[in-house]
Amino acid sequence: MKKMLFTVVLVALVLSGCAQNNKTEENNTQQPVAETEAVTLKVASLIPPMTEILELVKPDLAEQGIDLEVVVLSDNVQPNSALWAKEVDANFFQHVPYMEEFNRNNNAELVPITPIYFANYGVYSKNYASMDELPEGAVIAIANDVSNIDRSLSLLAQHGVITLQEKTGPYYTQADITENPKNYKFEELDLLMLARMYDDADAVVMTPAYAAPLGLTPKSDALLTEGVENNFAITLVARKDNAESEAIKKLAEAMTSEPVKQFLETNYDETAIPAFQ
Repeated sequence: MKKMLFTVVLVALVLSGCAQNNKTEENNTQQPVAETEAVTLKVASLIPPMTEILELVKPDLAEQGIDLEVVVLSDNVQPNSALWAKEVDANFFQHVPYMEEFNRNNNAELVPITPIYFANYGVYSKNYASMDELPEGAVIAIANDVSNIDRSLSLLAQHGVITLQEKTGPYYTQADITENPKNYKFEELDLLMLARMYDDADAVVMTPAYAAPLGLTPKSDALLTEGVENNFAITLVARKDNAESEAIKKLAEAMTSEPVKQFLETNYDETAIPAFQ
């Protein structure tokens, strides 16, 4: 009798254990698989082709779990201020010397991630077909931030329009001009005002982004151009604290991909020259 009772209890325990295992397996089967949340990456920018490049890489980044949000701002001061204040994660609008000047003035730690394209700087004139035609004392409009003053003067010196003394600081200024044979006058203006000066100044030194709305291109209309032998490539910039993040690395990889290179070569030709292979 005892043996029979033991057998009944044993069978009951085995059946109970099987039922519990089945229930556990059923619960495990029914539990939904947690989806990986997309990482939102905010990038500040200004104008095409900068914004167009960011829009172009959005689908690629989405497939990698990154939701790219392009924050379009209205001037060339806000993108760095927003980045340093951690309102955005990166920006794409400037060359490295401009970023370095912001760092110096704001005790900031913005860092370049990767160069994307060279915006071929040029000298444009509404009334004159060559630099030789510019009259004595002609007014040449240039950007008023120190990095672009340096860039404008370097472009003119590269072509022998002026002569500059050996650089003693980080940037050339008008004080470094040692020879100005035709006594040109350089009017320094906000970068966003340069296109408006095309009607009034004898010549304007500006990037293709601001020349394009006037129907001007470096190849067809510029009196002088800069080329790519310089450190003024438009660059993806982040902060020191997030520069090594996976999201920023994936963004940099997408922005230096073959589709971006083809997009620039097809749509912008000499106005935005890829800075990567």
